[in-house]
Amino acid sequence: MAKIKQDSSGKKRRAKKDPNAPKRYMSAYMWFAQDVRDRVKQESPTLTFGEIGKKLGQLWRELPEHERGPYQRKSDEDKARYEREKAAYEHV
Repeated sequence: MAKIKQDSSGKKRRAKKDPNAPKRYMSAYMWFAQDVRDRVKQESPTLTFGEIGKKLGQLWRELPEHERGPYQRKSDEDKARYEREKAAYEHV
C-alpha cells in the first residue's frame, strides 16, 4: 500500500506505487460487473457511465445468492493468487 510522505515544501504526498507489486484481487461484484457490463450497455446505450454503475449495483443486489456463487468462487481464487504473489513479493 502506498504510504504518505512529506515533500520539501511540507505538503503531504502519496508515495508512488511499486509497479512490480502484485495486482490486488477482484471482488465477486467486480467479476459480475465485468461479465454483465457489455450486456447492460447494449440494452441501454444511452446510459452514462455513472448510470451503468447504478444499474450494475441494482442487478447485483437483486441477484439470488445461488447465482452469485460462480463470481464468489472466482473472487476466492483471485484472492488466493494475490496472497501467493504478495507473499513472494514481500520475500524478494
